[in-house]
Amino acid sequence: MTILVAYVPRPEGQAALDKGIEIAGRRKERLVVVNASPGGSKDDPSMADTRDVERVEKLLSESGIDATFKQFVRGKSAIEEIEEMVDSLQVSLLIIGLRKRTPVGKLFLGSVAQEILLSVPCPVLAVKAK
Repeated sequence: MTILVAYVPRPEGQAALDKGIEIAGRRKERLVVVNASPGGSKDDPSMADTRDVERVEKLLSESGIDATFKQFVRGKSAIEEIEEMVDSLQVSLLIIGLRKRTPVGKLFLGSVAQEILLSVPCPVLAVKAK
């Protein structure tokens, strides 16, 4: 089985990555970390830059677990990429990071988190940054 982490280069993405490494090590499962963006002409803050990708890959290699980092910029939304990976891999758990929200924002979680929770067939663990 595989644990999938939806990674963004923000504190909540790091929290999801840290929890993914911890759980994959404990369960002796494969870990796949994905960072995805539809791309386009404007800068996307959810897209990891080269330095961040290298940092994540180093963390994964030092973790001692079977882990892979994948980055996609293929015109699909992050949600579509995650759904496809859940369908193609035997995902036992999807881990996402949540950021702090206002009271109204808490009601809706956030469009990406909410859509992931409603669309994927596997268990989802939502973690918060410290």
